Amino acid sequence: MSGLIGKKIGMTSIFDENGKNIPCTVIQAGPCVVTQVRTEEVDGYNALQLGFDDKAEKRATKAEIGHAKKAGTSPKKKIVEFQNFNGEHALGDTLDVSLFNEGEFVDVIGTSKGKGFQGVVKRHGFAGVGQSTHGQHNRLRAPGSIGAASYPARVFKGIRMAGRMGGDTVTVENLQVVKIDTEKNLIVVKGCVPGHKNAYVTVQK
Repeated sequence: MSGLIGKKIGMTSIFDENGKNIPCTVIQAGPCVVTQVRTEEVDGYNALQLGFDDKAEKRATKAEIGHAKKAGTSPKKKIVEFQNFNGEHALGDTLDVSLFNEGEFVDVIGTSKGKGFQGVVKRHGFAGVGQSTHGQHNRLRAPGSIGAASYPARVFKGIRMAGRMGGDTVTVENLQVVKIDTEKNLIVVKGCVPGHKNAYVTVQK
C-alpha cells in the first residue's frame, strides 16, 4: 500500500460546517526519500524503502552512510518498507504529503505509550471488589482467583494478570483526512493515533 513515514505533532480540534467540534491529530508526513527499490528479480518481492528524518553522520554507522549515499541523501533515523506501492518511483525520489487527498481514509501505525508495570484494573479493565465493608481489608484492586483447586493443579496460559503495559505496535484503521498543508507537509486526521508527541508513525492509504 502507498504511504509515508511521519511524526506525530500533537492533537487539536476543528469545527465542521455544522459547528461540531472534531478532535484531530496533526502528523508531519514526509518528506520521505526513496532509499531502496526492491524488485522481484533481485529480492524476490516488490517494495519501496523510504527514509525519514535526517540523522547526523557522526551518529550513523558506515553501512547506513553508504546505503544513503546510493540514494544521494543523508542517513535517516526511520526507515520503513512499503509493499505494493502505487506508481513508479526511482532511487532518490522524494515523496511528500501530496500523496494523500482530503476526505480519503488512511491507516496509521505507531507504538503505543509505555505504561510500565500495571495492575489488572488498569491493564485489563477489571472492576475490582465493589464492597469495601464486612471485613474487607485491602483487596479492592486485587485480581482474585487465577485457577481451580487440586485439579487441574496449574494455572492455564493466557490468564489475565498484572504486568508490563503499553509499548505495543498499534494500527488505527479508517481515519479520515480532514486537512492537508502541503507547504509544511502536515496532514490532519480525524481521531487519535498511538504514541507520544514526536513519535514516528506510518500513514498508509
